[in-house]
Amino acid sequence: MSSYNYVVTAHKPTNVTHSVVGNFTAPNEINLIVAKCTRIEIHLLTPDGIKALLDVPIYGRIATLEIFKPPREDQDLLFISTERHKFAVLAYDRATGELVTKAGGDVQDRIGRPTDNGQIGIVDPNCRLIGLHLYDGLFKVIPIDPSGQLHDAFNIRLEELNVITIKFLFGCPKPTIAILYQDTKSAKHIRTYAINLRDKEFEDGPWHHSNLDMGASMIIPVPTPIGGAIVVGEQTIVYFDGSQTKVIPMQQTIPKAYGIVDQDGSRYLLSDITGKLHLLVLVQEPVAEPQSTGQPPKRRQVVGLKLEQLGKTSVASTLSYLDNGVVFVGSSFGDSQLVRLSATSVGEDPDNYVETLDTFGNLGPIVDFSVVDLEHQGQGQVVTCSGVYSDGSLRVIRNGIGINEQASVDLPGVKGMWSLKGPSSNAFDSHLVVTFIGETRVLAINDEDELDETEIAGLDAEAQTILCANIGQGGQMIAQVTPHQVRLVDVSSHMCVDTWTAPDQRNITAAAASTSSNLSSSNGSNSELLVALSGGNLVCLGTGGGDKLRVSAEATLPAEISCLDIGPRGDPENPNTCKLYACVGLWNMDVCLFALPSLEAIHKEHLGGDTIPRSVLLSCFEGVLYAMVALGDGQLYHFILDENTNALRDRKKLSLGTQPLLLKMFTSSGANHVFAASDRPTVIYSSNRKLLYSNVNLREVSHITSFNSEAFPECLAFIQGQTMVIGTIDQIQKLHIRSIPLGEQPRRICHQDSSHTFAVLTVRSDFDAPGNDSEANFVRLIDDQTFETLSRFQLETYEQACSILSCTFDKDPTEYFLVGTA
Repeated sequence: MSSYNYVVTAHKPTNVTHSVVGNFTAPNEINLIVAKCTRIEIHLLTPDGIKALLDVPIYGRIATLEIFKPPREDQDLLFISTERHKFAVLAYDRATGELVTKAGGDVQDRIGRPTDNGQIGIVDPNCRLIGLHLYDGLFKVIPIDPSGQLHDAFNIRLEELNVITIKFLFGCPKPTIAILYQDTKSAKHIRTYAINLRDKEFEDGPWHHSNLDMGASMIIPVPTPIGGAIVVGEQTIVYFDGSQTKVIPMQQTIPKAYGIVDQDGSRYLLSDITGKLHLLVLVQEPVAEPQSTGQPPKRRQVVGLKLEQLGKTSVASTLSYLDNGVVFVGSSFGDSQLVRLSATSVGEDPDNYVETLDTFGNLGPIVDFSVVDLEHQGQGQVVTCSGVYSDGSLRVIRNGIGINEQASVDLPGVKGMWSLKGPSSNAFDSHLVVTFIGETRVLAINDEDELDETEIAGLDAEAQTILCANIGQGGQMIAQVTPHQVRLVDVSSHMCVDTWTAPDQRNITAAAASTSSNLSSSNGSNSELLVALSGGNLVCLGTGGGDKLRVSAEATLPAEISCLDIGPRGDPENPNTCKLYACVGLWNMDVCLFALPSLEAIHKEHLGGDTIPRSVLLSCFEGVLYAMVALGDGQLYHFILDENTNALRDRKKLSLGTQPLLLKMFTSSGANHVFAASDRPTVIYSSNRKLLYSNVNLREVSHITSFNSEAFPECLAFIQGQTMVIGTIDQIQKLHIRSIPLGEQPRRICHQDSSHTFAVLTVRSDFDAPGNDSEANFVRLIDDQTFETLSRFQLETYEQACSILSCTFDKDPTEYFLVGTA
């Protein structure tokens, strides 16, 4: 029997290989287009920053990316080619907001040796042809006619075999390329060729130059009216235009990327292997024209070069100048960045003129990783060795959602927690009600934005609270449910205005309150509170918009009530269309649905098994009404509630933990989500009308409530062990990534469970050091919880760390790290 593997991408590519800037989506819009391995991202430059427009998958790894505008087009077009020699010309359709393919094809040859330095794809500045260097000794030409149509490709023989890079020159009568190549004696030269499209062959170009800097690796074509080209090496920068040569020395380095700042080609940005960002300026003066013309000078000539260091960024693989001093630094070696160039120094370093506006995480390049279960919950985490040189870091990748802690306080013995809104008209929460066995406390944010204990006089502080919530029109009343009575408290005066006591000295076992979104329904004012009494009695209470509690309906059920909820929590897009229901879980493993405010039984669902429901929730996601039932063993049932038939359908069951689940609704970024508190906390959300589940990177959570206060906006308050924590939740996603910068390149990683540590082999590169002393190898011991470096051992000079493992030996229980070096 054959075996098959199913491979799925868990995280989109983050490695930026190419970027261009142009008017792609509209003639008057500036777009940043970024290539990330197999995807193209299109962004729009706005006054508030860059805004993502499209994220398009490409069938193949992108090898080249160029932007160009044919004469008869009002928007730029995009040329891409893949590593398997497929190409396409893409355009943006403003009517549909999607990409369309203007042309495409295969440029693979049946014979030929692929280039060692990677594919090269370039477009003539006057849009007369597209040039490709895919195989040694061949230059492929795709002609473009004046209407922008592509014609059949053909090859031209290249004498230069070891080609480093090729660029088109500006301002030439015929399409002209400059080739930087290395000969058999390792000397580097630059040569130009004009392309004769009619005869399909090369002609001698306007100039050439021999014996360049041994580290020359980059050609920068200079636009008209200046013209010419710049060659960047490891020690010098040279400008040529056929009639003159200008050279400036620079500190030895390895250039990695360049970006043009001014469209006339007078200023350029350069980035090197250490992440240093430089500004290259062409010092110019006008060229005198013949006096008979009477016209001002049109041509300018370069009289010198100036190089200034601006600051430090990630090691760039591409630089794109956007506008107003804002630059996109795309990196294959570390995180990509959006930076602003300042005329004055930024920060404490007087020589730094670069301000980081935003950072875009990059997992690559990953050279090693370790899969560990740090919290012993059966869920593995991947710890990767990512980045190159000073951008090196460890990345902790976990399938879940992170919580950013804002505040915490020790509160042992908590049995429940709710947030309350104040008397003001804003939507912020003002108090946290926390209950214990036999008592209730109230916490509030003081003037110093700290959480402090306070009092609400109308609440019964000497009793355990079952439920506390804002009810009534606009939430101007507080309902506190204790085991024996319901108290109604005015939000403004904090005084108790009415009470309701359970009849026949029965105990109140569960309660649920409607929210402001429920109250927008026509039935809301008469069904604000549901109370479950011992003996299976269900009582519906309301205020009728006033300050008195009234019984609006009662029902007797065949078994004790274990949990209940009023719902749905309203469809945010159209809350007035939602009916109100009561969902009740019983000790006989039934779930019953009632209409409100009449408490008319409309549906019953038997769950089976021997574990009772512990929490129920009704909520609307993307227009679909769901009923969720959480059991005491960590199992979760969810149904779709059909509002036409009032029946539960599409029953599904899954396991979210091993302990009882508590379901609570919260809002993040304007969307409803459900937090399932248990020994394995989970966030439930909807995407494309499908429920999805993401683990939360927390240990056991017993109670939770939303707490959207002015000091802590869009936060959650939850009980974790003996501590109450207030924190914000990360963007709802399946993967949570945490970065631990090292400042050195990590090469190998190994985890040792007995010592709760990682051993990481790192390399520190000093490109300013002379000779062979530019690298130092280290073994780092890192705590597997805090990821702090506990110890660091430097290997001997010329000793390179290659491998590491953790092991024990016979008759010795001690666990050791073994390091292999070369």
